[in-house]
Amino acid sequence: MHIHFLSWSAKAQTLSRLFLGLCSFRSPDLSPRLMAPPPDDIRRLRVGLLYDERMCLHTTPDGEIHPECPDRIRAIWNKLNSEGIPQRCIVLDAKKAKDKHIAHVHTLNHIKLIKNISSKEFDSRRQRIASKFNSIYLNQGSSEAAYLAAGSVIEVAEKVAKGDLNSGIAIVRPPGHHAEPDEAMGFCLFNNVAIAASFLLNEKPELGIRKILIVDWDVHHGNGTQKVFYDDPRVLFFSVHRFDSGSFYPAGDDGAYFMIGEGAGAGYNINIPWEHGQCGDADYFAVWDHVLIPIAEAYNPDIILVSAGFDAAIGDPLGGCCVTPYGYSVLLEKLMRFAQGKIVMALEGGYNLKSIANSVLACAKVLLHEEYVGSTQTPIFESTWHVIETVRHELKGYWPVLNVELPQSLLLSNSRPRPPEVIYSSSESDVENDEEVSTAHIINNEESAEDNLILPLSKLKIDEDNHEKLHASKQVQIVGSSTPSEACHDAQELAPNNTALCGFTWRSLLSGVEVWYATYGSNMWKPRFLCYIEGGKVDGMSTRCCGSLDKSSPKQTIWKVVPHRLLFGRSYTRTWGEGGVAFLNPERGTSDRAYLCIYRITLEQFNDVLFQENSLHQEDATLQGLESPLLDLGILDYVVKNKSLPLETLKNGWYSTVLFLGKEDELPILTMTCSASDVERFKSGKVPTSAPSEPYMNTLVNGLVEGKQLTKEEAIAYVNDAASRRDYKYI
Repeated sequence: MHIHFLSWSAKAQTLSRLFLGLCSFRSPDLSPRLMAPPPDDIRRLRVGLLYDERMCLHTTPDGEIHPECPDRIRAIWNKLNSEGIPQRCIVLDAKKAKDKHIAHVHTLNHIKLIKNISSKEFDSRRQRIASKFNSIYLNQGSSEAAYLAAGSVIEVAEKVAKGDLNSGIAIVRPPGHHAEPDEAMGFCLFNNVAIAASFLLNEKPELGIRKILIVDWDVHHGNGTQKVFYDDPRVLFFSVHRFDSGSFYPAGDDGAYFMIGEGAGAGYNINIPWEHGQCGDADYFAVWDHVLIPIAEAYNPDIILVSAGFDAAIGDPLGGCCVTPYGYSVLLEKLMRFAQGKIVMALEGGYNLKSIANSVLACAKVLLHEEYVGSTQTPIFESTWHVIETVRHELKGYWPVLNVELPQSLLLSNSRPRPPEVIYSSSESDVENDEEVSTAHIINNEESAEDNLILPLSKLKIDEDNHEKLHASKQVQIVGSSTPSEACHDAQELAPNNTALCGFTWRSLLSGVEVWYATYGSNMWKPRFLCYIEGGKVDGMSTRCCGSLDKSSPKQTIWKVVPHRLLFGRSYTRTWGEGGVAFLNPERGTSDRAYLCIYRITLEQFNDVLFQENSLHQEDATLQGLESPLLDLGILDYVVKNKSLPLETLKNGWYSTVLFLGKEDELPILTMTCSASDVERFKSGKVPTSAPSEPYMNTLVNGLVEGKQLTKEEAIAYVNDAASRRDYKYI
């Protein structure tokens, strides 16, 4: 088929697919096809499948867009139906969990809160309670959904343990693995898998379940599950997740390799902490083969519970990894040799609707012993071997099977270096960390999923000018492939210098995509804005900006007035000293007017500015980051369609929300500002509001005057009016 690239949106979507494809590198096929069993075995299979629309009642209270949304499980259910999976399974009815069963994991106070939070008596304070937790929302349907999610995993687990089912899948939400005994967090209210495991161990001894293996392949560490069973040898907990030196959510040391359990549970807690993103099928296969499988053979579990998060999948906006549906099918197939195939999958994370649906479909086919064909073309990261060796060394005193050293030939062959890092210095918007950290808000990017199509590099043209503008031919043949992994291979095979691609491809792509960056604060003065592009500082600034890697000046500058409120918040910055800095209220107001100086720059430059505006300083005033873009093409397309989004990766920054303000010359106009929750903090006084310092005020006035928007007197009045208005109840 042919696609005409007539708009920025179409181009962005195509380049987004290309960028996703470049996450993988070619290597020999690392795993065989999954073969179907003889027909007699299929007739004996009993695979349970549980879905209930009532779990969709849990949603954001004001209809705000959120990644952990009802459409996640609807997309899965619709995909399975389209493939006839329910007709080949035993469909189960959802059941609510009983308090006495939840109490094996959670405190009575926590149970009482979740049980009652959706009642009318909490209507006036429900949102305030939710704001006290880390990354949680609550509404009138949250209680029922939470009880159904926990009870449904119990229901499937009990039937598998009894032998009524060979295996089963619980398509549930809200997810559970972050929920700790006394605290909801990370979208999780009850710890569904932990509750089901405790139910089997403590409530149903007659079923003969003495040892449970919990495999958590969600891209985030299962901190809640770990805490529940940290000293319990009846549960072998295995979590493979991004760690990034403890900076990846949920952050801290809980997900580190040395957290191996304590007391009787020492050696029964296994963490595989990825050092960076972009890990793919081959990395996961290696961990299975050299850590999980040998230990599972020695442990010999009676049942396996999988905390099946799919946010390590290609295209997920949170995970930044590259696991394909085929990859997940292989991981599951490798587990089926244990516990007589008694496996229960319970949905955790995963925020790309197509990826999550395709991945669950692949796993369902594995449980049904149906063929799911694919291959893996990605070499293993060198850092993956390092993690494997470190974990094996830490655990070999508990699991003698790990005493054998891995051969050097294996460690040195067919590996690729870790993605490079970029060093940045801190800048104007340093968060001083003496105030409340804002709740994480994350997006659901359903548009950048893998859809088995990839635009080969040979179909792209590079203009030989200073901007190296990247574009596609007006008619481009899209090359289909049978799997996302092969699609990644197609693009990669055409690209030179494979060892450097994964670290630098996003810059080479985004350098050819132009956007408008709308400024309303000090960046309205062009010399100040150029500090973020060229580096340096202007009078009044106490710290220097590092600048963008692309130091090209803006191609064009325009001015606009928009119906948003200019306000000044915070009371101190390292760059400007005492005084507030400018923010733009994300919400429109009919009586509000704010001046914008808008620069035409590349999306690569916008990412660098966004990073500098939100950088969190360390003692050495430097930062490591931008292994991947903060705002890639898929997320940009999402912003354009949905007008705004708070970025989880910038949750501690002051300018964490990206707004779409319209288009000019068919290019999107973007700005960055505070989150809606920060506006609420300004209104309540929890975060101070202050007039700008004199140096900061001067930059705003210079920008408005030199931009020929206002006279000096008018500019001073405009800024003073915004700084003096305290009627935040109308914001």
